[in-house]
Amino acid sequence: MSALPLLLIDGHNLLFRACFGTPAQIFSRDKEDKRDLTTEFMFFALLRKGINEELPGWPEVVVVFDGEDGSAQRKQTDAGYKANRPVGGEALKPIRALPAVKAGLDLFGVRWVEVSDAEADDVIATLAASCPGRDVLILSMDQDYYQLLRDRGPGHGSVRVLNTARRAGSRLIGPAEVRARHGVNPAAFADYRALSGDASDNIPGVRGIGAKTAAALLDGGLTLEGLPSSGRLTGRKGDAITSAWQQVLSWRDMIRMNHQVPVSAGALVDRATTPLPRPAEVIEKLGLWNRARPADAVWYLSATGH
Repeated sequence: MSALPLLLIDGHNLLFRACFGTPAQIFSRDKEDKRDLTTEFMFFALLRKGINEELPGWPEVVVVFDGEDGSAQRKQTDAGYKANRPVGGEALKPIRALPAVKAGLDLFGVRWVEVSDAEADDVIATLAASCPGRDVLILSMDQDYYQLLRDRGPGHGSVRVLNTARRAGSRLIGPAEVRARHGVNPAAFADYRALSGDASDNIPGVRGIGAKTAAALLDGGLTLEGLPSSGRLTGRKGDAITSAWQQVLSWRDMIRMNHQVPVSAGALVDRATTPLPRPAEVIEKLGLWNRARPADAVWYLSATGH
């Protein structure tokens, strides 16, 4: 059993936070026509800071990106899935930074994974399930990962979420934190969201069923399968759930993560990742500070067409 912790990064989640979640803007050093490098710079700043502040030593780090067609299957199930998210214009800024981010990860030996027809959360669920004896941290603000959490004690295969957007001291989230905040166990989190909804993925949930009601209905470890015979589906709210029952089950299927995505056998190597330098050095090595770029970045230019 490996004692080396595994840190799985939700790449697109961190990318969008780097682009839109930081107040300061970082520009290139060109004298004229300065370029916005905020996303590229802050991606590596947030990655480096989160690891350095929250972990006792440098772990094995793998960044996982959404595949281009990753959400296709869920959208076939429900056309409204993630339909509330903006497209085009400003929403494309993080995507335009993706080639440089991947190049920076390659340059400093941080492995990244992208499966064309899978979302990052399914790939992360698969990687976490593939090493049950290792402690796993998932760096993301996405609460859907709560369904993966398990507490087996340090060094015995626990899975926790690391949300560096939260205040210090509350960034690590395990089963106890989920129970305290949401009133359900991680194993029932998809059931809970199917009833109450998930605005980020445009899953509405049952009309009139909020988070507190959903948690009360699932109290005591109940799952959706046990609700019809539980005697809890009473009154208007019970009728609403009964009327939407098949849709609720479909929403839960969409929220549940796939643990069996075909991922390259070399995705995990059980070896500590080399520590990242300061983000300014990453940008320097990529040759992005100035349009006259150094020889170190020639391979990057040819790979990305810049």
